[in-house]
Amino acid sequence: MTGAIMVAHVEAFLVERQALGFRTNGPNASQLRSFARFYDGSGHTGSLTTNLVIEWAKGHARTDGPRAWARRLDSLRPFATYLLREDPATEFPQNQIFGKSHRRVTPHIYTEEEVVTLLAAARHLEPMGGLRPAAYEAFYGLIAATGLRVSEAIKLRCADVDLGSRCLTVRMTKFRKSRHVPFHSTVASALTDYLAVRDRFLPRAADEPFFVSTPGRSLKSRAVHWTFQRLRSKAGIVARGAHPEVRIHDFRHTFICRRIQRWQADGADIDNAIAALSTYVGHAKISDTYWYLTGIPDLMAIAGNRFEEFVCREIGNG
Repeated sequence: MTGAIMVAHVEAFLVERQALGFRTNGPNASQLRSFARFYDGSGHTGSLTTNLVIEWAKGHARTDGPRAWARRLDSLRPFATYLLREDPATEFPQNQIFGKSHRRVTPHIYTEEEVVTLLAAARHLEPMGGLRPAAYEAFYGLIAATGLRVSEAIKLRCADVDLGSRCLTVRMTKFRKSRHVPFHSTVASALTDYLAVRDRFLPRAADEPFFVSTPGRSLKSRAVHWTFQRLRSKAGIVARGAHPEVRIHDFRHTFICRRIQRWQADGADIDNAIAALSTYVGHAKISDTYWYLTGIPDLMAIAGNRFEEFVCREIGNG
């Protein structure tokens, strides 16, 4: 194999991945194409080598450091496996030579008061009484109440929100799966209030975006995050996690932690209940849901009390 055809190999790989249902328009695809251009321009001929992979990972990363290099190797690994089918002489680092590419950074777990304060700040966005403040209050409130991903909430259409049955239909999400997301009556009430405002500005159609900030303009990810940072600052919420500021994604962490906390307090079988929670939040594996758990004081106190009760029962039975 010569380096002159590496771009062609990458494109063939992406076509195969797309046929298997994987996304091929994200950051990983960009990384692969970057590698192909590097390889084709290196003058190297022959099979892929470990040294060439490491040179690309270290020399072409936007940020420096072992974690950034490890992430670039991760993006390349499935492609290297694909190449190995075509060329048995393909080399690729088989261990974590740069260490782990990801580490769990402690998130911010919101208190109920912080959520209420942030939504109140959204309610006072300009123009007062307009569509924009109503949309952002409902948008952030829905994420906090259901643990939806930002992208999932943005993509909701009017037909996807059934207030009568209190259920959302989240279509073709992160893992190209759709799911139903039931919600509480208080959420239905808040969304009804938002729709009352929305209906004053534009007609409701099944395929139209549910969340719109101005007539005919749906919410955009960049605006959602920018507006959140303004509201977070106005609400005066101080980050308690390892991130410098609180994030929208921390709503998802909070939702999962608080749900487990309630189940713990109710004496539920967590191992069984978390399977349902994993489906609810759209995780492909239960381990992904456990990854979201954070040892907040309230949760640890309940777990400690339950363990103490268990020990007392065992001693009594002994």
